[in-house]
Order: sequence, then C-alpha cells, then structure tokens
Amino acid sequence: MTPKAPTDLRFAPATSPSGGGSIEVFRSELLEGVPHGFLGRRGGYSAGLVAGLNAGLGSGDEPRAVQANRAEAAAAVLPGAQLVSVYQVHSPDCATVLEPWPDHQRPRADALVTDRRGLLLGIVTADCAPVLLADRAAGVIGAAHAGWKGAAAGVTDQTIAAMEALGAQRSRIVAAVGPCIAQASYEVDRAFVDRFCTADPANRRFFADGAVGHAQFDLEDYVAARLESAGIGGVERLGLDTYPDPARFYSFRRATHLGEPDYGRQIALIGLE
Repeated sequence: MTPKAPTDLRFAPATSPSGGGSIEVFRSELLEGVPHGFLGRRGGYSAGLVAGLNAGLGSGDEPRAVQANRAEAAAAVLPGAQLVSVYQVHSPDCATVLEPWPDHQRPRADALVTDRRGLLLGIVTADCAPVLLADRAAGVIGAAHAGWKGAAAGVTDQTIAAMEALGAQRSRIVAAVGPCIAQASYEVDRAFVDRFCTADPANRRFFADGAVGHAQFDLEDYVAARLESAGIGGVERLGLDTYPDPARFYSFRRATHLGEPDYGRQIALIGLE
C-alpha cells in the first residue's frame, strides 16, 4: 500500500468527547467494520516533553493525564468498552483475554487476543510497529507490539496462533501495520544486519545501503512480510513514519537523538461491539 495523504477522510481529526482537544485516528481499509484505530499524538492532556495524547503507563508522565488520554482514545474507537493492555517487554508472547484485568496486574506480553465483546485491546508504541488483526466471521481480534526483537522472535505468529485457538481461521484473518519508524529513518549497524540475515538470508531484502558500516532497516515491510508468510487473508501497510513528524507521533529514537529524558507512546486499539 502507498502512504495515505493527510487529507484522507479516514485520517481526519476526531473531537475528543471529554474536551481534551481534537485527536487523530488512523484506520485501515482491511479492518473496516471492526472498531479499531491507530491513535496519534494530537489532542490529549499531557504536557512537557510528552505533550499530547500520551498513552504510556511506563512513561514519567502524570498518571492522571495518561489515564485521561487512554480514556479519550478508547472513547474515540469504541465508546463504553473496557480497555485491556499488557506490560510490554519486546517478547513474542501473546495473552488471551477472557476477562479484563486491572492495569497493575497486566501480564508481561506483547500481544493480546480475545473473542469477548465490550473489550478493547490496546498496544502502545513509539517507533515499534503496532499490528491490529481480526477475523470478522469468527468474532476474534488481536493486537501486537512488533519491535524488531519481538517481530523476529515471532510475536505476530504467536498472535495468529492464539486467534486460531479461539476459533479464527487463518485465511480469514486480516491485519494492518500502523505508524512505525520507516526505513529512511531507521539506521542500523552491520551486526544488526548480520543477525537478521544469518537467521534467514532472504531477510536482506529488508535492508537498504546506508552510511559506511550501516544500513537502513524496513521494519514495516519486515513485519508485514511475516504476516503474509503466515498465510493470512490480507495485510495493509499504513506507511506512516513516526520519526520525522513530532507534531503527529511520539518517537523513542527521535527523543534519544535529541537527548530527551522521556518520550510518549501512542496507542493502537481494536475491539468487538
């Protein structure tokens, strides 16, 4: 898929129901009809370095602001639903949600699946790839946090398998890869390239030449290719780069390059009505 223009109506601002300002929700054509959204930075209640719709419970932000932001995001996607998330650790692990848990009891995992209505699965990112998945016919959904480490370890494969355990059929599952750091912004060293290409020589196609001793990694395409190779029904790439657009997205790498001590996280959500 080619990147969507900012004027795409599916990328239009949404009015924050509690008065936090306009927020931005990015949606997928493949997931049309399933309540979902990739939220950006605009709107929200956070201030300072993480100003905007920071949804990261692990940031140094004011907890009340984070909770208000998460509530705004949830209301923009599926009003009245209960948001469920995990304590993300860059693993391939997937949690099956049969009933919601409190934030302080989040399991350590990087993906969630459910077949329960009234729940909203949430994944936070700040350059890593958020992936939302659904089998409409089975009423099964999933959300995955796919950084390079979790993606290489098979977090999307685990998510698909967990969806199948709830009754989904692989050929009916569709997925969208949301805003993440793009190849032009993602410089890696040769050891990183060697790690991927030793695991599978075909992975070289995800790297472009960069500065001496470095290469540019296409995380979005790598994650999408993993999904496609799993044999699911369809994959959409939203083509949105988090790094060069501070007004729209949080970025861990950008914050690191600027020497900032903290960074926010955007949230991706999917639910069942």
